Amino acid sequence: MVALDGPSGTGKTTVARKLAATLGAGYLDTGAMYRLVTLAVLRAGIDPQDPGAVAALASEVEVGVGTDPARPRAQLGGQEVGEEIRTEPVNAAVSAVSAVPEVREILVAGQRRIIAHVLDTVGGIVVDGRDIGTVVAPDAPLKVFLTASPEVRAARRSAQDSAAGRKSTTAAARASVERRDELDSTRTASPMRPAGDAVVFDTSDLNIEQVLVALSELASQRGLLGGEFAEACR
Repeated sequence: MVALDGPSGTGKTTVARKLAATLGAGYLDTGAMYRLVTLAVLRAGIDPQDPGAVAALASEVEVGVGTDPARPRAQLGGQEVGEEIRTEPVNAAVSAVSAVPEVREILVAGQRRIIAHVLDTVGGIVVDGRDIGTVVAPDAPLKVFLTASPEVRAARRSAQDSAAGRKSTTAAARASVERRDELDSTRTASPMRPAGDAVVFDTSDLNIEQVLVALSELASQRGLLGGEFAEACR
């Protein structure tokens, strides 16, 4: 298993999918799960700042994510909502929803079940998020924490939004990522931080392919390539 953590705009999700494909592994985007709950909260008209109501809904809502890196999916109540969970209303509310301890307990338990199933059926998995190496899978044989400068991350987020047809400016994107960094790194429940044994990797001056090469080399050094992957993950 590879645990890949870090804030938005570091290339984490794209790299995680590509790395999973390279390793012949499954893939799990834990951030999508928090976004799905956030979308459910917004659709229900619940205040994201009301932890009791948010927790109650999280215990009932049906969220589904795919584990095939070639065909990721994000479903709420069986409906595909992959585009909707990346919109600005969800961006603005997801940190508040993610900070609710009961929400994290529910989703971490689900994430661990998914990881166990993929390890049993596929043999390996790359998991990306903000607390994978510290909370979800502290025993992962390879933990990586991706970073990048705020300027680079904002530019990447703005370009990503524009490519998806969402209105965005670099200034707005920077304000958004810096706000979420502050909220995610200071929350009481599972704050975003590198695991003590994580490899901290700055992607500011690297493109996706360069980051992929570097992480593939790290995986190789840990015996996580080819047929050795499944054995090393157990």
